[in-house]
Amino acid sequence: MPSTRPASSSNALAISDSGVPSEFTHSAQGTSLRRILRLPALVFFGLVYMVPLTIFTTYGVVTQLTGGRTAAAYVITLLAMFFTALSYSAMVKKYPIAGSAYSYTSLSFGPSIGFLAGWSLLLDYLFLPMINYLVIGLFLNIAFPQVPAWVFVVATIGVVTVLNIRGISSVSSMSNLIVGAQVVFVLVFIALAGKHLLGVEALDLSAPWLGDGSQVGFLPLIAGAAVLCLSFLGFDAVSTLAEEARDPRRDIPRAIVITTLGAGALFILLALVSQLVFPGSAFKDPEAAAGEVMLQAGGRFLEMFFTAAYVAGAAGSALASQASVSRILFSMGRDGILPRRVFGVLSARYKTPTTAIVLVSLISLLAVVIDLTTLASMISFGALVAFSAVNLAVIKSHLFDGQPRSGADLLRYGLLPLVGFALIVWLWTSLSLLTLGIGLAWFAVGLAYLAFHTRGFSHKAPEVQFSEPL
Repeated sequence: MPSTRPASSSNALAISDSGVPSEFTHSAQGTSLRRILRLPALVFFGLVYMVPLTIFTTYGVVTQLTGGRTAAAYVITLLAMFFTALSYSAMVKKYPIAGSAYSYTSLSFGPSIGFLAGWSLLLDYLFLPMINYLVIGLFLNIAFPQVPAWVFVVATIGVVTVLNIRGISSVSSMSNLIVGAQVVFVLVFIALAGKHLLGVEALDLSAPWLGDGSQVGFLPLIAGAAVLCLSFLGFDAVSTLAEEARDPRRDIPRAIVITTLGAGALFILLALVSQLVFPGSAFKDPEAAAGEVMLQAGGRFLEMFFTAAYVAGAAGSALASQASVSRILFSMGRDGILPRRVFGVLSARYKTPTTAIVLVSLISLLAVVIDLTTLASMISFGALVAFSAVNLAVIKSHLFDGQPRSGADLLRYGLLPLVGFALIVWLWTSLSLLTLGIGLAWFAVGLAYLAFHTRGFSHKAPEVQFSEPL
């Protein structure tokens, strides 16, 4: 098992007078992130990462795929995500450090497997900011056709980069504003949709669950649930801020569970209302189905309001996702699995991983030339690999590494993560061949890099060093 011994006193965790950890210093080279985030900020970060309105990105596609049962598909996805969220909560209590699935898997199964898990996780984290920039360019180009989409993409990347370099407090402040704006839109949408539904004579409340008959059986629901995993890429991002939370062992697990359940409930509610307002699955353009729903519910005003709120949400998600992936790159660089002099250093002024932030921004420029379908395919594979690894890491670290094995432990650290792993594998079976092909190719590149880094696996990969007493 990787070393988890406490570091010397000079590298130990600093404790404030109130007993709250004030600073975490990594044993690799004295690098530390600022502990300033409390529970509300962590929850808002997770929610803005997930984008409350992200349901409308794939709403039309999933509605057609499931035969008008998007709400039911969300219930299945939420169930799988909830068990996985519990696993993330268990791991962050044990290892309250940045790195998410990479760190947890490294400390449970060893640095080589940890690197492969982190590499897979990078697939969705690297491209999630890009997909947001792409959507922003598309929507704003529709609103302002005289301005090329790439101008909006590049401008947004620049603003997001500056805010992330300035520090997590800037990200947190913007997250609060963006979530607030989307909450206002959700309230307006539900109010106008409710007014519309009051005028419907034969309202069928069972339609969102039974569908319109165009797709029957359980398999279409599972296929839709697999696509909807993209909506939940956010609860795990909260764990990447473990070294910037005031009380990570208490607040990070709570934030993960609250974010997962809160967002899941909101997704289901919005899907239900949308399907009642616009029954069935016959859209003029499935990729723009949200516009048809908004026109039906509140006319042109609601459609324009939706565009503004959706673009704001996409910008917020880009802001939060860039912050998360830069911290994963920083964690991997700090441990030496990526070049330490490049990725494992912080800005002297802002205490942020500036090099990693700028690199993610440069990669995100591909949003100017890449298409939405390819990006979505890249993201799903990495997320499911990481979720699977974290579920298994709970079992390994809590039950098979000399820990007490009471009945409660067997339930909490054995059965629950095993159920989460089984549900994630179940969703895997519904991924498209394109997604699997891209994901396996990315995994192969990571395996080749690891082989090069360890000289044909003859040397051990760098270990995660955890300086807080366990």
